[in-house]
Amino acid sequence: MLITSNTSEIAQIIRNGGVVAYPTEAVWGLGCDPYNELAVQRILAMKSRPVEKGLILVVGSADQLSPWQPTLTPEQFERLTSKTDHPTSWVVPDQTITPEWVRGAHQSVAIRLSLHHPVEALCQAYQGAIVSTSANPSGLEPAKSKDEVIAYFNEKIDAIYDESLGTQSKPSHVLDLITGQQFRA
Repeated sequence: MLITSNTSEIAQIIRNGGVVAYPTEAVWGLGCDPYNELAVQRILAMKSRPVEKGLILVVGSADQLSPWQPTLTPEQFERLTSKTDHPTSWVVPDQTITPEWVRGAHQSVAIRLSLHHPVEALCQAYQGAIVSTSANPSGLEPAKSKDEVIAYFNEKIDAIYDESLGTQSKPSHVLDLITGQQFRA
C-alpha cells in the first residue's frame, strides 16, 4: 500500500482502477472511479455493504457537476453548488448518468461538492467525481485517522492520500435536492 500526499499519484491510482483512502470533511473515506465496476465492487466487499444501498459521489468544483446540470432546473443546480454550513450530499435524480453499481436500487445519486481542500485537490487531479463512502466496515465507526484506516483495511486498499482530516464532527448531511427530505442529519 502506498502512503503519499502526492495528489497526482493518488489520481493515477484511481484512474488505474485502484481503491484509495482519503480524508474528508469529518472522517476518512474510501474512493475510486465510479465508472469502474470492479473498483466499486471492491469497496462494497471491503465494507460488507450491499450494492442496493448506493454510494455517494464527491466533486471538488461546480464544473465537475456538469453531467447532471442538464437534468436540473437552474434553481436546483444552484442549490447543488451552494455553500452550506455543514457538508451536504444532495440526492439528485439520475437514471442514466451514474452507473447502477453506484446508484444501487435508486433512480438517483447522492453528490457532494466538497470545500475541503484535500478533496478539492484530489478531484481536480482526477478531473471528475469519485466515490465517497466512509472508511469503515459496515456496523463500525468511520475511521478518524490514517491508523484506523490501516487497522480496518490494511492491504485491501491500494493507497492512502496522506493529508489532513477536516474539522467537521459528523459526516455530510444527505438531503433530497428536489424535496429537501433529510436522509441523514
